[in-house]
Amino acid sequence: MQFDYSLDFKNINFRCSPELYRVGKGEQGVLLVEPYKSEILPHWRFKTPDIARESSEKIYQMFLDYLEQDDFIGADMARKFLQMGYTRSRRYANHKSGKKYKSNPQKEDSKEAQLEARKDILPNEVDPVKAESAAIFKEKWLQAKTNEKYLQLLAKHKQMYEQG
Repeated sequence: MQFDYSLDFKNINFRCSPELYRVGKGEQGVLLVEPYKSEILPHWRFKTPDIARESSEKIYQMFLDYLEQDDFIGADMARKFLQMGYTRSRRYANHKSGKKYKSNPQKEDSKEAQLEARKDILPNEVDPVKAESAAIFKEKWLQAKTNEKYLQLLAKHKQMYEQG
């Protein structure tokens, strides 16, 4: 099932209401789902490889702690932060400004304008420091998303709450 952006995220505690959580695709909801966002976000950094290593190790330990508590949503959110550490540092590795497009396709009015804006990609400016940060996060993200207990809890969550 798709991630449900229509929920009242400001007032939902997903630890108390796990039935409302949808995994979605990729990083969907990473900056919305509480209390996990507030628990994990302060540790999410990728400016240098040393900072990325410390951050990814802390978030991966949080991932393992959530698994130890059978807290699938916490583990999934930690996995999403690890994935976002990879994708954001990769973006900055390729584009110093952090912007991929000359204009934001999401702010365009029509589908045609959005598609046209997606063609206007800024040139790559490879930053080896950010690329190393990305590789550090990617390793932890891959460990998380292939963790056996995580996969078991994912299947259980989908079976209980995401059928239909």
